Amino acid sequence: MAILPFYMELVAMMSSGGGGGGKFVVLRICRTSRVVRIFRFARHSKEMQVVMQVVTGASKEFGMLAMLILVFVLLFGTLLYYCELGFDSNFSSIPHGMWWAIVTVTTVGYGDLAPKSTVGRLIGSIAVVLGIVILALPMTVIVSKFNESYGDVKRETERETLKKVRAYAIANGAIY
Repeated sequence: MAILPFYMELVAMMSSGGGGGGKFVVLRICRTSRVVRIFRFARHSKEMQVVMQVVTGASKEFGMLAMLILVFVLLFGTLLYYCELGFDSNFSSIPHGMWWAIVTVTTVGYGDLAPKSTVGRLIGSIAVVLGIVILALPMTVIVSKFNESYGDVKRETERETLKKVRAYAIANGAIY
């Protein structure tokens, strides 16, 4: 039953000559919505509950991280655009510079854009170092919140286990 939409779409595309286009958008949405089912497991998994608890508890830190990255991308994208303006480079607009800044701050480094001027390379070096620092600062707070939440869950699990062991011992006459 779970793979039925895939085969229905496949048969329909083969019967229409391969150009199904937008006819079966509903089937694609149904197939994609199955991925959302994984979030139902959060109710049954203590680890997923801890992660969700940390994400909701650290919303201010995530907001600060997003704001820092936004300011960083705007600042360094604009700086690099104006530094590379007179050179033969691929930085044809500020959004291209912002794309470079996003790729740089996240340390992905696709290599599709790179500064060619000496000043641009200097700004790029500063952007790499500051990008790592900007990403690392809020992470310490988020990790400490995760450790705190995980410790609470671990202590609660140990308490429940201890209660079960005591109840079993009392029921079998080991403890009076």
